[in-house]
Order: sequence, then C-alpha cells, then structure tokens
Amino acid sequence: MARLHTRRKGKSGSKHPQRSSSEWVVYSPEEIEEIIVKLTRDGNSQSKIGIILRDQHGIPAVKQVTGNTISYFMKKNKLDSKVPEDLQNLIKKVINLQKHLSQNKRDIHNKRGLQLIESKILRLSKYYRGAGKLPVDWRYEPEKAALLT
Repeated sequence: MARLHTRRKGKSGSKHPQRSSSEWVVYSPEEIEEIIVKLTRDGNSQSKIGIILRDQHGIPAVKQVTGNTISYFMKKNKLDSKVPEDLQNLIKKVINLQKHLSQNKRDIHNKRGLQLIESKILRLSKYYRGAGKLPVDWRYEPEKAALLT
C-alpha cells in the first residue's frame, strides 16, 4: 500500500521484537509510576518521558515492565492534556509554516505542505472525536491555531 501524500510504498511502521519481561530492570512498577508523574509535572510530553526513561533510567519499554502505558499513568493521575500529543505537534508545525508563509508569500511548495498538514489534522481530529479523546464539538480552525497550543 502506498504512503498517504507521496507516490512511494513502504512499511507502515517499525515493530519492536517480542521481548520477555525485563528481569534486569531495577525499578518496580510503583517506582516507574512515580517517575512518570514527576516527569509529567515537570512539563515533559509522553514521548519525551519515554526517551528519558530509556536513556537515563534504563527502562526499555514501560508497558512490558508495568503492563500499562505512559498515557495510562498520566490519565490515572489526571495529568493528561486536553489535546493528544500527535495532534498538538501537527498544530505547532502549522503555526511555524504560517509564520514562514507570512514572510515568504510566493513559496508555493510550503503552501502545499501546509495544505497536507492541515488535512492530516482534520482526519486525526475526526478520529479522536469518534474515539472520545476530543470533545464532539472540537474543531480545528487555522486562524486560531496558535491559541490551541
């Protein structure tokens, strides 16, 4: 199957090899939850927390050690954000592109890129509204994109 906005084909994503529960991890699930809560309160995103746990604490995958994901612990402690992280990153990308296009009005290639990113945002927000992760009345408006982040 081809990729969304290109003519190329490719794998849909990488898969982790099947790992057994890591016996060499020195942290208990309760300690890992405390670390996640502390890092979330410090203002880190889910992906940043995963990188910190992997690089600084030697925890390869939170789900394999604890049985739950980072987002589960964030929801459990009521620290999750209103807008999902991937949607938030796309909105930040749109803001940067809008700033660039306001200074470079004839940049047609990035105008096309802006259209593609905005279509991704619309599809993703439709999915999240159906899944219940966003309110049903949530709408993406390009003029107010800077206020959403």
